Amino acid sequence: MIMNYRHMPKQRGFSLIEMAIVMFILALLLGGLLPTITAQMEMQHIRDTRKQLDEIQQALLGYAIANSRLPCPASAVSNGAESFAAGGSAINGNCSNFNNGFVPAATLGLSPMDSEGYAIDAWNNRIRYAVSSASTNALTSSNGMSLTTTPNLFVCSTASATVGCSITNSTLTSNAVSVIYSTGKNGVDGGTGVDETENPNPNSADNDSVFVSHTPTPIGAANGEFDDKVVWISTNILFNRMVSAGRLP
Repeated sequence: MIMNYRHMPKQRGFSLIEMAIVMFILALLLGGLLPTITAQMEMQHIRDTRKQLDEIQQALLGYAIANSRLPCPASAVSNGAESFAAGGSAINGNCSNFNNGFVPAATLGLSPMDSEGYAIDAWNNRIRYAVSSASTNALTSSNGMSLTTTPNLFVCSTASATVGCSITNSTLTSNAVSVIYSTGKNGVDGGTGVDETENPNPNSADNDSVFVSHTPTPIGAANGEFDDKVVWISTNILFNRMVSAGRLP
């Protein structure tokens, strides 16, 4: 059988114009999807970090029950282990960085950690940890705490010019035994705004016992950008766990 190729329909590919139209449509679709994907990833980072902060809270409570004290924060040179001041120890509870240290992930056995042993958030920034030095370091010294111990860490809803929450109705707590926080996506030590600057860190002159926690605000807000994620352990929660475990009174 002899085929007559002259009468067969010719096959044709996409023209350059058609290809350009397809690419344009794909670009539009991807351009619309990318912001959604980015927003979803950011929300996942926030959820993961919140979960980490909750796990750190529980680890600290477990450590307190097992050791009858809270651990000191890690310093910038302690490789994730709790850090005592010169002459400090578990006996006297004298920490090197009461207000501006890091979570002692190596001491608590936490993960994830960076290569130097520090707990990190979903943005790979080191997570901060402060512990009260009230009553002559009662909370960080072995068998030092009692039901009469009054912690001295404040968490406010806005920055304070003095020790304590100076703005009326801005006090979230005035007796936290510890504060744990992530510096958020911007990961800035000292922050970019007034409220973030209030949260102590190793590179800031602000090393008092006052912290700020509120919903995120963007650059240009009244007190500047704020994306820190802050949690704390209250006196009642710690003492309730200690009493239930037979560690107090």
